[in-house]
Formats: sequence, structure tokens, C-alpha cells
Amino acid sequence: MAGRTPDDRAADVAEAVRAIDRAGFLPPDQRPHAREDRALPLGHGSTGSQPSTVAAMLRLLAVPAGARVLDVGAGSGWTTALLARLVGPTGEVLGLELEPEVAAWGAGNLAAAGVPWARLEPADPRVLGRPQPGGWDRVLVSAAADELPAALVDQLAPGGVLVVPVGRTMHRVVRRPDGGTDVTTHGSYLFVPLR
Repeated sequence: MAGRTPDDRAADVAEAVRAIDRAGFLPPDQRPHAREDRALPLGHGSTGSQPSTVAAMLRLLAVPAGARVLDVGAGSGWTTALLARLVGPTGEVLGLELEPEVAAWGAGNLAAAGVPWARLEPADPRVLGRPQPGGWDRVLVSAAADELPAALVDQLAPGGVLVVPVGRTMHRVVRRPDGGTDVTTHGSYLFVPLR
């Protein structure tokens, strides 16, 4: 989306959050709380991030239409569905979730969202992310790393963007065409640890 401004991106994120109902990605007992701006339990020790945090991360990610996006720690599939809405049918989104039962449930939630260009799969516990030829245009991580995860930085395409909490600080990493990176920080957040 050449020529898009940050305000346009914010509007795109707000529209995606309105269009993809969080309730469809929550256990039945948590659905009454879907509109509350707080993290909610998903079961199996997993937690769904609060909507304002998800929206802030998506604005930092600045997802263009047609992008290839990796969603690490996809959980219930809500962030994967939001990313699918942002990339549109010319894009591709892969959500990865380490907890197999949550991954299966999240995949079902995602299938019901009507975004067939997105999928959610169990993560390989031995590999962080999912390397692919040419790299990912965007990588979103919904768990806190102890340090900047080099494996995920290496999976970025030139010009790609990684948004990841490191400790309690949100990091935005842009991979330059020369292979170097530009890293900026964007506020304090609390996430479950990245495994």
C-alpha cells in the first residue's frame, strides 16, 4: 500500500477489530467478556491478549494488503483472523500455536471466520517460527521473549517488520535491504513467556 499513512493504518486496524468479533475466539464462559479491554483465559494455560494491546501491536506492524504474515503464539486465532483481514485475499497468514489443543481449537475458530488465505497450525517446539523462502513480510509475536529472537529476525524478508515484546518492552524491528536491522521500542506490556 504505497502512499498509506500511519493514520490510514490505524483506521485499517480499527476496522479489522470491528469486523472480526472477539467473542467467536473465546471459550463459551468468556464470551460475555469479549468487549472488555482485558486479557482473558483461553484454557490450557493460554491467555488472549486485551484488544487495546492487540490493536497497538497491529498498528506497529503496519500490515499492507497482500503481505505474507507469520503470527507466533496465535492462541485462539483472533490475531490470525485480524491479520487476514488486513492482508486481504491476496495475502497469506500463518498462525502458529505451541499448545496442540489450543492450536486445534484456534484453527476451528479461524475456519469459521471465512478467511481461507489464513491458517493456524501447531508450532514445532524445536523451531521458533517457520522459515520460508524469501522470508515473511511481517511477523507478530504474542509472547514475551527474554531477548530479541534472532531466529525470527532472520525469517524477515528485506523491508520486513517484526513486532515482539522483549521482557516488558514492545520492540519493532525493521529488516533493512542490506540485512541489518533498525530497532525501536514502544511502551511497556505484560505477556506470557515465549517458549
